[in-house]
Amino acid sequence: MPELRRDELSGRWVLLAPGRAARPHTVRSAAPDARSAPEDCPFCPGNEHLTPPEVYRTGGGAPDTPGWRVRVVPNLYPIVGGGDAGPGATGAHEVVVLSPAHDKSFAQLDAAQATEVLTVLRDRVRDHLGAGHAFVQVAINHGRAAGASIEHPHAQLVALDLVPPAVAQAVERFEDSGRDLVIADLDAAGDGLRLVDGPVAAWCPRAGSTPYEVRVAARVAGSRFDETGDADVQLFAGTTRSVLARLAAAAGDAPYNLVVHTAPPEASPRSFHWYVEVQTRSTVPAGFEQGTGILVNTVPPEVAARDLREAAHHG
Repeated sequence: MPELRRDELSGRWVLLAPGRAARPHTVRSAAPDARSAPEDCPFCPGNEHLTPPEVYRTGGGAPDTPGWRVRVVPNLYPIVGGGDAGPGATGAHEVVVLSPAHDKSFAQLDAAQATEVLTVLRDRVRDHLGAGHAFVQVAINHGRAAGASIEHPHAQLVALDLVPPAVAQAVERFEDSGRDLVIADLDAAGDGLRLVDGPVAAWCPRAGSTPYEVRVAARVAGSRFDETGDADVQLFAGTTRSVLARLAAAAGDAPYNLVVHTAPPEASPRSFHWYVEVQTRSTVPAGFEQGTGILVNTVPPEVAARDLREAAHHG
């Protein structure tokens, strides 16, 4: 039976319509076998010359040579930045290569690797904000349907010289509510929608807008990703890696976007609660969604949470 829900955290309206898909929660497909890396993959070791000169790395070796563990390079096709960027389009766009392994997504990294990746992302955000940029967006696009044009797992980091309207609206919505909307969303999830409990929790939001949508957040409020301490980064990395591994087990190698939602530096410390959101891209918004602004989810969050909890046994 269709049901209309509103997500107070994002402001989205969602129609849960399981009848739009034939038993979607019963579909199980293992992630595809790893394929050999193409010889011209620009993110594989030995091909460092195929990218712009790196701006940061962890691990050994000279710049732009093998030996790195995480590598950061300017995006060859940036969204913003460059000498001819117009007003509002200035900034910087970087790619963070998660590891030298062509076939290891974030879910497949070990605990130390996942922590190192998230630490690099945090530190790069700090650097760009310290350089005077107004906001930095961090995302991982997994799979072509989620916007990844290169198969080798990587993250995108976009430093902007303006605070995006959606971010400003999110902070305003948070402040106007008079409460912590992230904790309220976690509490509303209850035991039925919760996947991981503890200092860093993971849950399926009650009004999730895509199949198997998951949120990850620390219970102790912090408004900005870049201000997160090392211990919390380690906890976030572990929980996020677990969530993505469950997603792969429950829904196959589903394409997804992992987005870090964080407050801009100008916001007050109590005006937001930073969190990670994972949304799959197994369905495509069509005319109804574009015309109404109401999103349609064919996998009820209650079903998604059950599947993801069961998938923990596969990890």
